Amino acid sequence: MEELLEKLKGEIIEQLNLEDVKAEDIGNDDPLFGDGLGLDSIDALELIVLLDQNYGIAIANPEEGREIFQSVQSIADYIEANRN
Repeated sequence: MEELLEKLKGEIIEQLNLEDVKAEDIGNDDPLFGDGLGLDSIDALELIVLLDQNYGIAIANPEEGREIFQSVQSIADYIEANRN
């Protein structure tokens, strides 16, 4: 799981072009939206694309995305539970 968490952090930084952020700056349970990393709804769409392209996981319900994208840990848990 630790390997997946670190990989996800790198993928998020790359996908969202977060030039001033390093993987070690993102805590596993830090919020990604709002006061945390400060992501917005456009970033959420990019994260949906990332999950689809890199892990073959499609998120059809945007409400489901709110839960999934709370933190890097919640994304990793979702990938572990849903990847083929």
